[in-house]
Amino acid sequence: MEKALRAYSEVLRLIRLLPKQSRSYYQKYARENFVNYREVPDSASMDELLQRTYNHSCWVLKKYQVDEAAAKNLKEICVNT
Repeated sequence: MEKALRAYSEVLRLIRLLPKQSRSYYQKYARENFVNYREVPDSASMDELLQRTYNHSCWVLKKYQVDEAAAKNLKEICVNT
């Protein structure tokens, strides 16, 4: 759960890099997803969700032409190395 909370916090930080008019949408989207998946049954499922979190975050950053390097901290949290 701690890893998921750190990821959520990092996603919210990344949302602040987006254009002002799109922030509220992505804040709501992120909150809904983290609330919906807060009781994931096993660590394999959690790892998959965190990987999807990172991939989707990179996609959104690219969409708004924000350097993906901004997601470095999120990658460290979400991607198993």
